[in-house]
Amino acid sequence: MLTLVVGGAASGKSAYAERLVLQTALPRYYLATMQVWDAECAARVEKHRRMRAEKQFETLECPLHLGTVHLPARGTVLLEDLGNLTANELYDPAGAGEAAASVILDGLDQLAAQCEHLIVVSNEVFSGGANYAGDTDRYLKALAQVNNTLAARADAVVRVVCGIPVYYKGVEK
Repeated sequence: MLTLVVGGAASGKSAYAERLVLQTALPRYYLATMQVWDAECAARVEKHRRMRAEKQFETLECPLHLGTVHLPARGTVLLEDLGNLTANELYDPAGAGEAAASVILDGLDQLAAQCEHLIVVSNEVFSGGANYAGDTDRYLKALAQVNNTLAARADAVVRVVCGIPVYYKGVEK
């Protein structure tokens, strides 16, 4: 089962995705995509690890190269989030660069084959009505390509607005 959860900043998409995961059996994996750049980032990661441990998540760090992830056992994976992963693959010198979208989609296929449920959190793109140039536009186009392809493959697609889930594909559980 593949579910894509999208929404704007502070929309409640992450909390909703976690609620979906908590309805599933163990094991539960939290695939974290944030890169740790400084002490502030490290403190934030540690805070989130403690919060997830209370919910019986095993956290796996994956800021790059999603295709290299090997789960210890089948279960449910919450990937948080595609926006970070796309930026990392696009801009990190060790990342995929211009092939970011393709590499991420291949990695998602490999990950989905290893688990019972894959719940992916992503940001909405191009809904703000602004015109972007240069690297921002390149990033948004790559993330949109991943979102669109993943939505087509997904069993369920839900957009969270002000904490309210709106299903575009599939049904609410």
